[in-house]
This record gives sequence, C-alpha cells and structure tokens, in this order.
Amino acid sequence: MKIYLAAAAAGAMFVSTAWAAPLTAQDNFEIQQLYARYNIAIDTGDAEGWAATFTPDGVFNSMSGHDALVNFIKAWREKMGGATRKHWNNNLQITGDSKAANASVYLMLVDYSTKPPSIVATATYTDSLIKTKDGWRFTKRTTKGDVAPAAAPSSAPAPPPPPK
Repeated sequence: MKIYLAAAAAGAMFVSTAWAAPLTAQDNFEIQQLYARYNIAIDTGDAEGWAATFTPDGVFNSMSGHDALVNFIKAWREKMGGATRKHWNNNLQITGDSKAANASVYLMLVDYSTKPPSIVATATYTDSLIKTKDGWRFTKRTTKGDVAPAAAPSSAPAPPPPPK
C-alpha cells in the first residue's frame, strides 16, 4: 500500500508541474508576425507600436520598461539616423514551447538615403519571448553587432625595394 501511495503522489506531482505543449505552427507564425511588427514599427517611428512588441517590463539591450522603450524610438528617429533606415531580418530560429521561447535572427540595417542604399550594420538579435494574453511578446532582446575578423598576417614575402 505504501508503494502505491508513493507512486500516486509522485504522479500527482508530475501532473501538477507547469507542462507546456510544443510550439505549434500557429505559434511560429505569430512569432514571425511579431518580428514583422517590430521592424515596421521601428522603421516608421511608431514608438508605442514598437514598445508594444515587448512585455511592459521588457528589455532591449540596456533599456527596460515601456517608457524607456518609447523614448529610445524617439531618439532613434531624431538623433541616430533611424528616420532613413530599414531593418531586414533573416534566418530566424525559434525554440521553446507554447508558453515561452528563445530565438535568434540576423539583422541587416539599410540606409536608403544614400545612393545606392548602403548597409549600415549587420548583427544578431538574441531574444526571449513569452506568450501573453495579447499574444507573443519579447521579454528581452539583445543586439550583438558583427565584427569582421582581424586580418591574418601576410605570409607572402615583402616586395623588394624599388631600384635606385
């Protein structure tokens, strides 16, 4: 009898844990749409729309919370050249379950005020997301800019000096 009660108690503990289903195709679609809303909001200067892609206490790099996020977009547009830039994402990878996910995606930032348009930066976003009552939202988003590797030392011999 004691073994049966222990097994039943263990089973009850397993059932009561916060189990979540795997990410569904719908979850993946909704997360992809979150990334699109994020990019369109920042590129059009929609500070409230951009901040709404985060949870109220969401973090973008070193900024935390709704007001800091809204103020960042204002500074981005007015002081950091953001009014003529567009965000392009590719190679989105998502892992997680129906409640929380982690993702990474490449960023290419293009300035369309130059002729031809120029790539301003490339980077990788690393993201933490949760599913809220209003849909998927970023809880934390970190940007890491790409840095070209240092040039390898040349193994070719130095050219001879010019004749005198």
